[in-house]
Amino acid sequence: MRLEVLPSPRAAARRAAEKVASVLRRRGTRRLVLASGRTMVPVYEELVRLHRSGRAPFRRAETFNLDELAVAAGDPRSFRSFMERHLYSQVDLAVSHVHFLRGDAPDPPKESRRYEKELARRLPDLVLVGIGTNGHVAYVEPGETLVPETARVRLSVSTRRGLAAGGMRPVPREALTMGIESILAAREILLVATGKAKARIVAAALRGPVTPRCPASFLSLHPGLSVILDRAAFGRGGRFATRRPRVSKPGPSS
Repeated sequence: MRLEVLPSPRAAARRAAEKVASVLRRRGTRRLVLASGRTMVPVYEELVRLHRSGRAPFRRAETFNLDELAVAAGDPRSFRSFMERHLYSQVDLAVSHVHFLRGDAPDPPKESRRYEKELARRLPDLVLVGIGTNGHVAYVEPGETLVPETARVRLSVSTRRGLAAGGMRPVPREALTMGIESILAAREILLVATGKAKARIVAAALRGPVTPRCPASFLSLHPGLSVILDRAAFGRGGRFATRRPRVSKPGPSS
């Protein structure tokens, strides 16, 4: 695991955007799996800034998203709408290279199989993920077992409460999500977490047992995992670190 602790949420967002941009600058078509949610808003703001400076080219990129709520794509609550607002409309990403789950699909198992086939054509180069306060990653919720591949799931009470706290009304009860095995199949995973509210669950995910009761703990099994935190999410005394992490300073703005 490669761990970086940044002084502030904005500095963490900037560093995460830089890591995504470095993947975009590699030769050939790059496959990214992206996340939605409040943690990702400043990451995408910084990524758009890098794009405008010529350092984050999306013209050869192909994107997937981790999950989608059980709503129509044009619904303002949908993650497709979220991505359009915060990223897609501001970069040179071809519409034909955007892959998304259809949240209101009449046959969710069929839709899940379609998405898995698209993902399987070539392994993603990078998966960008956040972590829920209950340890969910994508919408793989805690439980006795985890969904291995893309499937329709029921959102937990805590997850729905978090969506409501972000201003969503009404909050859907279900979503389509990539499974934990689908996420772990990527070449690299980048986990971003900020804020004091995430400190306990980040510690559980990265230093606790690997267990379905904390789905994000499975990310620690991936050899290509990078973790970017701000000081608040790192927690007092860095209680989960196996060794003192490198504390990075924010890079210069451009």
